[in-house]
Amino acid sequence: MKTILYATDYSKESIAALKYAHTIAKLFASRLVVLHVFDIGFSLASPISMSYLNKEKKMQVKHRTKLEDYCAEHLGDSLKDLLPKIMVVESNVPVDGIQQTALKVEADLIVVGTKGASAIREFFLGSTTKGLFKKAPCTVMAVPPEFNPKKIKTIVYASDFEQADVFAIRKLVKIATSFDAKIRIIHIATDPENSGYEQMQWFREMLQEKTPYAKMEFDLIFSDNVLKELQSYVEDSKIDLLAMLERKNHTFFEKHIKPDLVKQLVSETKVPLMSFNEVGL
Repeated sequence: MKTILYATDYSKESIAALKYAHTIAKLFASRLVVLHVFDIGFSLASPISMSYLNKEKKMQVKHRTKLEDYCAEHLGDSLKDLLPKIMVVESNVPVDGIQQTALKVEADLIVVGTKGASAIREFFLGSTTKGLFKKAPCTVMAVPPEFNPKKIKTIVYASDFEQADVFAIRKLVKIATSFDAKIRIIHIATDPENSGYEQMQWFREMLQEKTPYAKMEFDLIFSDNVLKELQSYVEDSKIDLLAMLERKNHTFFEKHIKPDLVKQLVSETKVPLMSFNEVGL
Protein backbone atom coordinates (compact mmCIF):
# COMPACT_ATOMS: atom_id res chain seq x y z
CA MET A 1 0.00 0.00 0.00
CA LYS A 2 1.99 2.95 -1.32
CA THR A 3 -0.50 5.83 -1.11
CA ILE A 4 -3.44 6.51 1.19
CA LEU A 5 -5.85 9.33 0.38
CA TYR A 6 -7.87 10.87 3.21
CA ALA A 7 -10.68 13.26 2.27
CA THR A 8 -12.31 15.64 4.75
CA ASP A 9 -14.88 18.41 5.00
CA TYR A 10 -13.24 19.66 8.24
CA SER A 11 -16.13 18.26 10.30
CA LYS A 12 -15.73 16.65 13.71
CA GLU A 13 -17.19 13.48 12.22
CA SER A 14 -14.12 13.01 10.06
CA ILE A 15 -11.51 13.36 12.84
CA ALA A 16 -11.47 9.64 13.65
CA ALA A 17 -10.91 8.87 9.96
CA LEU A 18 -7.92 11.25 9.86
CA LYS A 19 -6.31 9.57 12.85
CA TYR A 20 -6.97 6.12 11.45
CA ALA A 21 -5.59 7.02 8.02
CA HIS A 22 -2.46 8.42 9.67
CA THR A 23 -2.05 5.28 11.78
CA ILE A 24 -2.39 2.96 8.78
CA ALA A 25 -0.01 5.09 6.71
CA LYS A 26 2.66 4.83 9.40
CA LEU A 27 2.15 1.06 9.69
CA PHE A 28 2.53 0.49 5.96
CA ALA A 29 5.16 3.23 5.50
CA SER A 30 2.76 4.76 2.97
CA ARG A 31 2.47 8.26 1.62
CA LEU A 32 -0.54 10.03 3.16
CA VAL A 33 -2.39 12.58 1.07
CA VAL A 34 -4.92 14.78 2.89
CA LEU A 35 -7.56 16.27 0.62
CA HIS A 36 -10.35 18.83 0.79
CA VAL A 37 -12.73 19.38 -2.12
CA PHE A 38 -14.24 22.87 -2.25
CA ASP A 39 -16.89 24.42 -4.47
CA ILE A 40 -16.56 28.02 -5.65
CA GLY A 41 -20.29 28.16 -6.15
CA PHE A 42 -22.40 29.72 -8.84
CA SER A 43 -20.68 32.43 -10.82
CA LEU A 44 -21.50 34.27 -14.01
CA ALA A 45 -17.81 34.35 -14.79
CA SER A 46 -16.37 31.79 -17.18
CA PRO A 47 -14.04 29.11 -15.69
CA ILE A 48 -11.30 30.53 -17.90
CA SER A 49 -11.88 34.20 -16.99
CA MET A 50 -9.38 36.08 -14.80
CA SER A 51 -11.97 36.83 -12.11
CA TYR A 52 -12.83 33.15 -11.80
CA LEU A 53 -9.18 32.06 -11.75
CA ASN A 54 -8.30 34.68 -9.12
CA LYS A 55 -11.18 33.55 -6.93
CA GLU A 56 -10.15 29.92 -7.28
CA LYS A 57 -6.54 30.77 -6.39
CA LYS A 58 -7.64 32.63 -3.24
CA MET A 59 -9.85 29.69 -2.24
CA GLN A 60 -6.94 27.31 -2.82
CA VAL A 61 -4.72 29.27 -0.43
CA LYS A 62 -7.49 29.63 2.15
CA HIS A 63 -8.35 25.92 2.21
CA ARG A 64 -4.73 24.79 2.18
CA THR A 65 -4.08 26.80 5.35
CA LYS A 66 -7.30 25.57 6.92
CA LEU A 67 -6.42 21.96 6.09
CA GLU A 68 -2.92 22.29 7.53
CA ASP A 69 -4.40 23.70 10.74
CA TYR A 70 -6.96 20.88 10.86
CA CYS A 71 -4.21 18.25 10.66
CA ALA A 72 -2.04 20.01 13.23
CA GLU A 73 -4.93 20.28 15.67
CA HIS A 74 -6.02 16.66 15.48
CA LEU A 75 -2.75 14.83 14.80
CA GLY A 76 -0.57 16.87 17.13
CA ASP A 77 2.88 15.44 17.85
CA SER A 78 2.25 12.41 15.63
CA LEU A 79 2.86 14.70 12.65
CA LYS A 80 6.54 14.34 13.47
CA ASP A 81 6.32 10.66 12.54
CA LEU A 82 4.56 11.23 9.21
CA LEU A 83 3.88 14.57 7.55
CA PRO A 84 1.00 14.30 5.06
CA LYS A 85 0.86 15.92 1.65
CA ILE A 86 -1.84 18.62 1.60
CA MET A 87 -4.09 18.91 -1.47
CA VAL A 88 -7.15 21.05 -2.20
CA VAL A 89 -9.17 20.79 -5.40
CA GLU A 90 -12.22 22.57 -6.77
CA SER A 91 -15.30 20.57 -7.76
CA ASN A 92 -19.02 21.05 -7.30
CA VAL A 93 -19.34 17.28 -6.81
CA PRO A 94 -17.20 16.02 -3.89
CA VAL A 95 -17.22 12.40 -5.11
CA ASP A 96 -15.81 13.44 -8.49
CA GLY A 97 -13.11 15.57 -6.86
CA ILE A 98 -12.04 12.70 -4.62
CA GLN A 99 -12.14 10.19 -7.44
CA GLN A 100 -10.04 12.35 -9.78
CA THR A 101 -7.48 13.02 -7.03
CA ALA A 102 -7.30 9.30 -6.24
CA LEU A 103 -6.41 8.61 -9.86
CA LYS A 104 -3.88 11.46 -9.93
CA VAL A 105 -1.97 10.32 -6.82
CA GLU A 106 -2.49 6.62 -7.64
CA ALA A 107 -4.16 5.96 -4.29
CA ASP A 108 -4.40 2.40 -2.99
CA LEU A 109 -6.89 3.31 -0.27
CA ILE A 110 -9.36 6.17 0.25
CA VAL A 111 -10.36 6.93 3.85
CA VAL A 112 -13.38 9.07 4.69
CA GLY A 113 -15.42 9.79 7.80
CA THR A 114 -19.15 9.19 8.13
CA LYS A 115 -21.80 11.62 9.31
CA GLY A 116 -23.62 9.11 11.48
CA ALA A 117 -22.62 6.58 14.10
CA SER A 118 -22.63 3.69 11.63
CA ALA A 119 -20.56 3.18 8.48
CA ILE A 120 -23.24 0.81 7.21
CA ARG A 121 -25.91 3.47 7.71
CA GLU A 122 -23.73 5.95 5.82
CA PHE A 123 -23.36 3.45 2.98
CA PHE A 124 -27.10 3.33 2.51
CA LEU A 125 -28.06 6.90 3.35
CA GLY A 126 -24.93 8.99 2.65
CA SER A 127 -24.48 10.08 -0.95
CA THR A 128 -20.73 10.77 -0.77
CA THR A 129 -19.77 7.45 0.80
CA LYS A 130 -22.11 5.44 -1.40
CA GLY A 131 -20.86 7.29 -4.47
CA LEU A 132 -17.24 6.56 -3.59
CA PHE A 133 -17.95 2.87 -3.02
CA LYS A 134 -19.40 2.67 -6.52
CA LYS A 135 -17.00 4.95 -8.41
CA ALA A 136 -13.64 4.86 -6.61
CA PRO A 137 -10.74 3.29 -8.54
CA CYS A 138 -9.42 1.69 -5.36
CA THR A 139 -10.42 0.36 -1.94
CA VAL A 140 -12.53 2.69 0.24
CA MET A 141 -12.78 2.76 4.04
CA ALA A 142 -15.57 4.63 5.83
CA VAL A 143 -14.82 5.37 9.49
CA PRO A 144 -17.58 6.27 12.00
CA PRO A 145 -16.92 9.36 14.15
CA GLU A 146 -17.04 7.45 17.44
CA PHE A 147 -14.50 4.86 16.32
CA ASN A 148 -11.35 4.82 18.42
CA PRO A 149 -8.35 4.05 16.17
CA LYS A 150 -6.62 0.99 17.52
CA LYS A 151 -4.88 -2.20 16.51
CA ILE A 152 -7.01 -4.34 14.23
CA LYS A 153 -7.44 -7.79 15.75
CA THR A 154 -10.47 -9.22 13.96
CA ILE A 155 -11.75 -8.54 10.42
CA VAL A 156 -15.03 -9.86 9.06
CA TYR A 157 -15.50 -10.25 5.32
CA ALA A 158 -19.09 -10.72 4.10
CA SER A 159 -18.86 -13.15 1.19
CA ASP A 160 -21.06 -14.85 -1.39
CA PHE A 161 -18.30 -17.41 -2.03
CA GLU A 162 -17.70 -16.10 -5.54
CA GLN A 163 -14.54 -15.99 -7.62
CA ALA A 164 -14.32 -12.18 -7.34
CA ASP A 165 -14.19 -12.46 -3.54
CA VAL A 166 -10.81 -14.18 -3.81
CA PHE A 167 -9.13 -11.07 -5.23
CA ALA A 168 -10.64 -8.85 -2.54
CA ILE A 169 -9.59 -11.24 0.22
CA ARG A 170 -6.08 -11.33 -1.23
CA LYS A 171 -5.86 -7.57 -0.62
CA LEU A 172 -7.44 -7.98 2.79
CA VAL A 173 -4.82 -10.56 3.76
CA LYS A 174 -2.07 -7.98 3.21
CA ILE A 175 -3.79 -5.65 5.66
CA ALA A 176 -4.46 -8.43 8.16
CA THR A 177 -0.85 -9.61 7.99
CA SER A 178 0.45 -6.17 8.98
CA PHE A 179 -1.81 -6.15 12.04
CA ASP A 180 -1.41 -9.90 12.69
CA ALA A 181 -5.22 -9.94 12.62
CA LYS A 182 -7.70 -12.75 12.23
CA ILE A 183 -10.01 -12.84 9.20
CA ARG A 184 -13.47 -14.32 9.62
CA ILE A 185 -15.25 -14.97 6.33
CA ILE A 186 -18.99 -15.08 6.82
CA HIS A 187 -21.73 -16.22 4.46
CA ILE A 188 -25.38 -15.91 5.40
CA ALA A 189 -27.51 -18.45 3.55
CA THR A 190 -31.14 -17.48 3.01
CA ASP A 191 -32.30 -20.47 0.95
CA PRO A 192 -33.18 -23.46 3.20
CA GLU A 193 -32.86 -25.81 0.23
CA ASN A 194 -29.34 -24.66 -0.52
CA SER A 195 -27.23 -24.84 2.65
CA GLY A 196 -24.11 -23.46 0.97
CA TYR A 197 -21.90 -25.98 2.76
CA GLU A 198 -20.44 -27.51 -0.42
CA GLN A 199 -19.88 -24.04 -1.87
CA MET A 200 -18.10 -22.99 1.31
CA GLN A 201 -15.81 -26.03 1.16
CA TRP A 202 -14.97 -25.24 -2.47
CA PHE A 203 -14.29 -21.62 -1.61
CA ARG A 204 -12.14 -22.54 1.41
CA GLU A 205 -9.98 -24.91 -0.66
CA MET A 206 -9.57 -22.33 -3.42
CA LEU A 207 -8.48 -19.67 -0.91
CA GLN A 208 -6.03 -22.00 0.78
CA GLU A 209 -4.47 -22.62 -2.61
CA LYS A 210 -4.42 -19.05 -3.94
CA THR A 211 -4.30 -16.93 -0.79
CA PRO A 212 -3.06 -18.99 2.16
CA TYR A 213 -3.38 -17.31 5.55
CA ALA A 214 -3.17 -19.16 8.84
CA LYS A 215 -5.54 -16.87 10.73
CA MET A 216 -8.56 -17.34 8.47
CA GLU A 217 -11.86 -18.78 9.67
CA PHE A 218 -15.17 -19.52 7.94
CA ASP A 219 -18.69 -19.15 9.30
CA LEU A 220 -21.86 -20.28 7.57
CA ILE A 221 -25.07 -18.89 9.06
CA PHE A 222 -28.69 -19.60 8.12
CA SER A 223 -31.18 -16.73 8.29
CA ASP A 224 -33.84 -15.04 6.18
CA ASN A 225 -32.86 -11.65 7.61
CA VAL A 226 -29.34 -10.94 6.39
CA LEU A 227 -28.94 -7.43 7.82
CA LYS A 228 -30.17 -8.31 11.29
CA GLU A 229 -28.04 -11.47 11.38
CA LEU A 230 -24.96 -9.61 10.19
CA GLN A 231 -25.53 -6.91 12.80
CA SER A 232 -25.74 -9.50 15.60
CA TYR A 233 -22.69 -11.32 14.30
CA VAL A 234 -20.57 -8.16 14.17
CA GLU A 235 -21.59 -7.13 17.69
CA ASP A 236 -21.10 -10.59 19.19
CA SER A 237 -17.72 -11.09 17.52
CA LYS A 238 -16.33 -7.72 18.67
CA ILE A 239 -14.74 -7.06 15.31
CA ASP A 240 -12.58 -4.10 14.33
CA LEU A 241 -13.32 -3.93 10.60
CA LEU A 242 -16.13 -5.09 8.31
CA ALA A 243 -15.23 -5.65 4.65
CA MET A 244 -17.20 -6.40 1.50
CA LEU A 245 -16.89 -6.40 -2.28
CA GLU A 246 -18.50 -3.71 -4.43
CA ARG A 247 -19.49 -5.64 -7.52
CA LYS A 248 -20.25 -4.07 -10.87
CA ASN A 249 -24.01 -4.30 -10.46
CA HIS A 250 -24.51 -4.58 -6.71
CA THR A 251 -22.91 -4.87 -3.28
CA PHE A 252 -23.29 -7.65 -0.75
CA PHE A 253 -25.91 -5.57 1.07
CA GLU A 254 -27.84 -4.54 -2.04
CA LYS A 255 -28.09 -8.14 -3.21
CA HIS A 256 -29.48 -9.52 0.03
CA ILE A 257 -31.39 -6.68 1.69
CA LYS A 258 -34.64 -5.11 0.55
CA PRO A 259 -34.44 -1.28 0.47
CA ASP A 260 -37.51 -0.84 2.67
CA LEU A 261 -35.86 -2.83 5.47
CA VAL A 262 -32.70 -0.75 5.50
CA LYS A 263 -34.09 2.26 7.39
CA GLN A 264 -35.77 0.00 9.94
CA LEU A 265 -32.92 -2.40 10.59
CA VAL A 266 -29.81 -0.53 9.50
CA SER A 267 -26.89 -1.47 11.72
CA GLU A 268 -25.58 0.79 14.46
CA THR A 269 -22.30 -1.09 14.61
CA LYS A 270 -19.56 1.45 15.26
CA VAL A 271 -16.77 -0.14 13.22
CA PRO A 272 -15.18 0.95 9.92
CA LEU A 273 -16.57 -0.45 6.69
CA MET A 274 -14.09 -1.33 3.91
CA SER A 275 -15.24 -1.78 0.34
CA PHE A 276 -13.19 -3.38 -2.42
CA ASN A 277 -14.32 -2.31 -5.88
CA GLU A 278 -14.45 -5.24 -8.32
CA VAL A 279 -13.36 -2.97 -11.16
CA GLY A 280 -10.16 -2.04 -9.32
CA LEU A 281 -9.17 -5.60 -8.47
